[in-house]
Amino acid sequence: MGLQTRNIRRGIPMTQSTLYEPHFNGPEYNPELDFDRLTGQMCRIYHLMKDGKWRTLTEIQKETGDPQASISAQLRHLRKQRFGLHTINRRRVEGRELQGLFEYQLIINPLCKIVYVEEECRN
Repeated sequence: MGLQTRNIRRGIPMTQSTLYEPHFNGPEYNPELDFDRLTGQMCRIYHLMKDGKWRTLTEIQKETGDPQASISAQLRHLRKQRFGLHTINRRRVEGRELQGLFEYQLIINPLCKIVYVEEECRN
């Protein structure tokens, strides 16, 4: 028997052979209201960052249109097992260390089974 998980948006059982989706949760999380928006954010950020380039939150915001607080949250999510267990590197921006400005880099986990479909990035 394959690994069972649940597609929380549609309530359909899924196996390893089907598309995996990210699993959001939290006390204020409502799948009907939040799933598409959060999946869209995750998708846009993932597809921008998958090239491995270093970017600040401001640079990511300019490219995706997502708020910096949401970008920061989605970068933290990408580190979690249920979102792919990717590596998110963080470093201070050279010459701006005293301002506390950081930039981020995504290193894709080659074993990740979650697929971020680009068509869903528009949400």
